[in-house]
Amino acid sequence: MRLKYVKLTNFRGYRATTTIAIDDCMTGIVGRNDFGKSTILEALAIFFDADGFKAEKADMNFLAAKDGFENFEIGCEFDELPETIVLDENVSTTLEAELLLNASGRLEVVKSYKATSGKLEKTTIRCQHPADPVLGSLLSLKIADLKKVGEQRGVADVVQDKRVASLWRRAIRNEAGTSALTDTSLDVEKELSSDSKSIWGKVQDQLPTFAIFKSDRESSDGDTEAKNPLQQAVKDAQSALQAQITALEDEIEKSVLDVATRTLDKLREMAPELANELVPRFREKPKWTFNFTLDGENGIPINKRGSGVRRLILLNFFRAEAEKAVLGTQRNVIYAIEEPETSQHPNYQVMLMKALLALSNQPYRQILVTTHVPALAGLVPIEGIRFVTKDNDGATVVKMPDANVLREASESLGVLPESGMERAKAVVLVEGKSDVTFLRHTATTLKAAGHVAHTLDDLGIVPILIGGCGSVKHWVTLNLANDLGIPWCVFLDSDIGGDPVQIKSIEKRREEVEGQGRKFFSTRKREIENYLCPDLIRDLTGKEVTYSATCDAKKIIAKAVVMKADDVLDKFWPEMSAEKIILRSEYHDGVETRSELKDVIIEIGKLV
Repeated sequence: MRLKYVKLTNFRGYRATTTIAIDDCMTGIVGRNDFGKSTILEALAIFFDADGFKAEKADMNFLAAKDGFENFEIGCEFDELPETIVLDENVSTTLEAELLLNASGRLEVVKSYKATSGKLEKTTIRCQHPADPVLGSLLSLKIADLKKVGEQRGVADVVQDKRVASLWRRAIRNEAGTSALTDTSLDVEKELSSDSKSIWGKVQDQLPTFAIFKSDRESSDGDTEAKNPLQQAVKDAQSALQAQITALEDEIEKSVLDVATRTLDKLREMAPELANELVPRFREKPKWTFNFTLDGENGIPINKRGSGVRRLILLNFFRAEAEKAVLGTQRNVIYAIEEPETSQHPNYQVMLMKALLALSNQPYRQILVTTHVPALAGLVPIEGIRFVTKDNDGATVVKMPDANVLREASESLGVLPESGMERAKAVVLVEGKSDVTFLRHTATTLKAAGHVAHTLDDLGIVPILIGGCGSVKHWVTLNLANDLGIPWCVFLDSDIGGDPVQIKSIEKRREEVEGQGRKFFSTRKREIENYLCPDLIRDLTGKEVTYSATCDAKKIIAKAVVMKADDVLDKFWPEMSAEKIILRSEYHDGVETRSELKDVIIEIGKLV
């Protein structure tokens, strides 16, 4: 399941019901301090029962309390629902068939808390459910009661396995035919039932796992800020093995209940009245808990280290997660990160944001991040921006991105376009500093060898680093270029042979750029590092490297020569001769052999 909406009612600064749409990949919650950004993340932490988060009476909106309201609510809507779900025995059904979806076809779960204590009062599923009292109560009935209803309605013969509650419900609903549905809130404790694990418990197993990383947590032995990254890895592992865990729990239950039943049978022979009073049942499920952390050689746990060290570990947790293939589970994971800029060098802040962006493009991952730092807010994809501000009455509102909202947000946050456009006759928008090195050296070297007529500088064409197409920074830069009447184009790696999700994202950007009548260039090879000549690296370092046009050349080279992957292009590309550039970018267009990079420089030159 994927989180689609969060709904807050009477919760802290959110008085009236406020619906916050959550992006499929990355949601960047931006705005000024104390406007309600962190409230959204903390509401989710309370909803998902994250370690260290608990609702309190202070969470009740004081104006709502003054008006006599007795509860505050946190609701979540989920889409991308499981195709099937097992609620009874081993027979599959669907949430739709069980009439547990709202009018939009999503699963909507609402948790209501008492204003006087902050205690969870009830959890409900808001859905379109039968108005008929009998049909509307089927999910609350035990198997014995379902059989009675089914027999009364004459459907017993069509129920293939009379031990399965979902089959009885299906037969009863089919016999009733079309039934009027109404908006209903089903209490998961009172109106959802089963003879084994509760229906709500089985639905819960399908919900995303959630991890939150706060910026201002005090250091203590139980500091979740320090333990969360690795503890989240434990949760992910448990999610991947949930089917096996559930099967093991069921086997244990059956075995123990069998012993209890046989014991009661023997007791009934001696004391039938006593035996009839006793009902064998498990009071609660077993707890699968693992406490994992990192200790230094001196025995000092990471939660006792400085905040910078803890956040550095957090940074590299996300870098590792971004590179990990998602295997073994389709359960979604939501990472919520408050102010990633806290206690970090600016370079690490950007590195963390880029790792989060990469992670958000993986399947079954959603990222929520709050920030008010322009450099980081500028990297958030436009479609994921949620601008938290106040209306004229001082009430908190959350705005979706459009031209006016993006302008308001960028001005409020101080997101500026990239510098260097002031005297430009045209600009090339690129992702990183290595792309600037790549294009400038390519044009200069090819001109010196007579392959092209002009360098970029000759023509007044400036490569502008925007961090990523589709970001707020990108939007601001393009608006300035358009306002100034400066021609522009985009140059990106194709990532061919890499992450399919990233490739799809690049193609989406191509459609957007070309839809505006602008030129979009992407490499024929995976990345600009794939154009480096292996012989050049051998001559300069003595290291033999081998890579294809679609493999991760940057990492292969970095590992061979022992350096940072992001420094590979800047170190070796300035040593590439025109001959090597032409050779490494050759491709065949029918019977003609052409040079891709020569063609790109010529086409970029046509901007002016």
